[in-house]
Amino acid sequence: MEQAILPREPQKLDAIFAALADPTRRAILASLASGDATVGELAAPFAISQPAVSKHLKVLQRAGLISREIDAQRRPARLNAQPMAEAVQWLEEFKQFWAGSFDQLDELLETLKNAQQKGIKHE
Repeated sequence: MEQAILPREPQKLDAIFAALADPTRRAILASLASGDATVGELAAPFAISQPAVSKHLKVLQRAGLISREIDAQRRPARLNAQPMAEAVQWLEEFKQFWAGSFDQLDELLETLKNAQQKGIKHE
């Protein structure tokens, strides 16, 4: 791989990956992909308290993955997918590296296979 492209804001990328590392937070994000939701609505499918969900929401908010606004008596959470796009862009570089590595491996295996077939035919 050529020189790695470093993220402009490594702390931001760290926060995104840390937030995504937890399965409950990933489930919350998946739920928010369907639309805005309150803490109570997000807590319903989990066997955890609303305060625990609020803590998860704070982590997601610090990572920039959600936003929360006051809407009358509610504070719904809203998905913000842009930071995930930045993380995907960073990961894409490694996808290209692995694809190139697999291509090289395929070429090596084909060369070995051809050499083996030539060796069998000469015997």
